[in-house]
Amino acid sequence: MSKDKNEWGSNMSFILAMIGSAVGLGNIWRYPYVLYSNGGGAFYIPYIVAILIMGIPFLILEYGVGYNFKSSFSKALTKISSKWEYLGWLLPVAVFMIMIYYSAILGWDGIYIFMSFFKGWGADPNAYFTSTLLHASDSYTGLASFVPLIAVSMIVGWVIIWFISHRDLEKGLGRVSKVLVPALFIIMVIIVGFSLTLPGASVGLAELFHPNWSLLTDFGIWMAAFGQIVFSLSLGMSIAFTYASYTKDDADLVTNTISIALANSLFENFAALGVFSILGYMSLQSGIPVADIVTQGTGLVFIVYPTVFNVLGQWAYVLGPLFFFTVYLAGLTSILSTIEPLSFSIQNKFGLTRKRTMTILIIVGAICSMIYATSYGSNVLGYVDTFINQIALLLGVVLECIIFAWVFKAEKLIDFMNARSKTIKLGKWWLVIVKYILPIFITVVWIGGIIDVVNSATFDQLVFTIIIAAILLIATLIFTLLPAKSSDWNETEERV
Repeated sequence: MSKDKNEWGSNMSFILAMIGSAVGLGNIWRYPYVLYSNGGGAFYIPYIVAILIMGIPFLILEYGVGYNFKSSFSKALTKISSKWEYLGWLLPVAVFMIMIYYSAILGWDGIYIFMSFFKGWGADPNAYFTSTLLHASDSYTGLASFVPLIAVSMIVGWVIIWFISHRDLEKGLGRVSKVLVPALFIIMVIIVGFSLTLPGASVGLAELFHPNWSLLTDFGIWMAAFGQIVFSLSLGMSIAFTYASYTKDDADLVTNTISIALANSLFENFAALGVFSILGYMSLQSGIPVADIVTQGTGLVFIVYPTVFNVLGQWAYVLGPLFFFTVYLAGLTSILSTIEPLSFSIQNKFGLTRKRTMTILIIVGAICSMIYATSYGSNVLGYVDTFINQIALLLGVVLECIIFAWVFKAEKLIDFMNARSKTIKLGKWWLVIVKYILPIFITVVWIGGIIDVVNSATFDQLVFTIIIAAILLIATLIFTLLPAKSSDWNETEERV
């Protein structure tokens, strides 16, 4: 068995690492668009409701069970019932697949950090991103066309990830989180502060916050709010569970949950201010309405922002590098968390050291990620992202919620958690939420995601979705069936 000390050096290390996991690319390029397209100011009503009845309660549940078992996700589910070991591997493997494609986005952004010092994307950022950088092809034959620049940038990212992750938990991830997460917030404050001074900023903010109260009766806005919280707080991804299993015995997990949810919410709403201030400036300069400019995902980061920097003047040479460095930090803090669940599970079952496990996983991940360094890579990335986030993970969240709340019996955690809580106390209200409300709401969001994929998917996407699903299911089956090498795989000391 591994003798590594998988424990946070302090409660602050845990909080900052969890904030770093939650605060990621989705806060910068997804949330502002979701807020804008779902009623603006009116969206805050379902958003706050989603945080209160899903985000915080579910995180408390994950933290509580993780802290109780003080083991990996797969080991804990095996302890609850051996028939659930498959799910115990399914979620960590799915999250590792997220890490693999996140490395491609990190690689793209690394290139843009250097490009931003001299606006290397030229006069047409769209053409640069799609043609010059990605060499994007809509045909799967593009898989045979390799893009060396992207591959090199991705490998640099993998080396950084290995350098941090292979060390003992506190010496690596713990220390880095104490630097990266505060730096991420400070730089975002600078960017937003400058953005608010731009001519036209008020135009963008007016568009963002203009409330469309009629949408509150639309089920779609509520599904968008709950979906945003699932993705934003990394609910049910086994990350929160794993991080909680690393905490010290006196951790106040309820108070920590509130702190993490609040920090994540503040960051993504603060980021929205910067995004729409800049879009307002762009609208004023170009005469194009904000509604025709606003987008999400890679289009916002790698096309819209460079277009703005092209007309921003000398300030672009300061704001540009700051922005892309912020995106890199956000991606890095998130990607570091996505390897932990699978790594800890492997350490627990096969008795490998943390250093060896991380090294093997990062080599495997780096090799697999090279599919995204092809001309068809951006298409594959979209297919994998859609399948993992809208189908695989949400199903896992539903099952995890049911297992933790019903099979494990969430009520066992109440006295245990309340004894350490300095803020709110858990009671029947929490049990009602995690046993009844959460499974229903997340199931509805999951069904909505499936319908959306089926209705919008192309033939190529459906084919790749089947392939991706097969890879996920087979990899999970292999981990489940392989015999345990650790003598205490079936031995877990519970705290409640």
